[in-house]
Amino acid sequence: MHINPDIFIIARSPFIVVWNYKDHTQFELDSQYSTRLIQLVEDPSSFDSTLEIDSAFLAAGLFSHDERPQAEWGWDVLSKIFHVGTKNLPLEQVPRDIHEWSAQYLDHCEQVLDTQPPADRFAGHYSSDELICLPAPELERTGNALTQVLLDRKTSRSFSPQAITLDDLSVLLYLSLGYLKEREGDTDACVPAALRSRRSSPSGGGLNACEGYVYAARIEGLDPGLYYYHPDRHALRRVHSLSSEPLGQLLAGQHFINELPLGLFLTARFDKLWWKYEHSRAYRMAYVEAGHISQTFQLAATSLGLATWLTGALCDEQVEQLLGLEGTAEQPLFFVGSGYGDGQTQCKELKALIELRERQQ
Repeated sequence: MHINPDIFIIARSPFIVVWNYKDHTQFELDSQYSTRLIQLVEDPSSFDSTLEIDSAFLAAGLFSHDERPQAEWGWDVLSKIFHVGTKNLPLEQVPRDIHEWSAQYLDHCEQVLDTQPPADRFAGHYSSDELICLPAPELERTGNALTQVLLDRKTSRSFSPQAITLDDLSVLLYLSLGYLKEREGDTDACVPAALRSRRSSPSGGGLNACEGYVYAARIEGLDPGLYYYHPDRHALRRVHSLSSEPLGQLLAGQHFINELPLGLFLTARFDKLWWKYEHSRAYRMAYVEAGHISQTFQLAATSLGLATWLTGALCDEQVEQLLGLEGTAEQPLFFVGSGYGDGQTQCKELKALIELRERQQ
């Protein structure tokens, strides 16, 4: 018998709380169950299926007959608990189409709005007394082109089936993930040769730990599929065909983006971070880097006249399988997409549902 490697234990008087962070389940154990759990941890071979407690542990998934292989995790267990525990959103049911998503999303928003927002709870922390007024922003100081792109960028949830060009894809990938040829002579000589590649976005330790996988649904001159982007060669390598399921099914049921012609899955090479930073605080840097790259991608897309959308809500295990990353030290963190549309921040199905509910009130 083997103890589940994906559990940890917290003392919360009067119970011992056991949390299965992978399956998002937790159990409160009294002294009798806690004592027996400790005995089984010390000697798993003493497991006895005829005992009520042992049978309950097996049914709850705290023990299993088969040993579960574990991928290498180069940091302490705290970062692993956070990473694994925040994968695969614990939805009762992933929405199967745009109408199910609209209903679930609107129900959630209405429930949240029924509670007092944090801004009202802590209004006293943001006193308006003795304010120091700043000069009016001189936006022309940043250059008109940059200013306009920053002002134009917004999150869109309404896309058309129109394809984008391979030239646009080239620009987007080079500016967001590519190793910039224009900066090859702009590196200090003391930097090791292996760390001299430079992107447009900052990276912790200069490691460029994030990688990009293109979700190509409708790119002119490119067969539909999933492609790995080689930043050093500015080239694509096909890794998988598109899933038979719509894109929204991979992204927690957000089906309003099913028409996206282009998406980019951003992953993190944790082994690169482990190599330089042994402490799990470096895990934060993976998300910081993904955030930098996604913003760069959005600004570049906006400058090309494209709309953008982004999310961290992934059906992780399905995405890992598509990208061929199961059981590896490279993990998907984020998704950013781009295409043509009407620029609306909400999809027409959600708007129609809101109007219907307002009429019914």
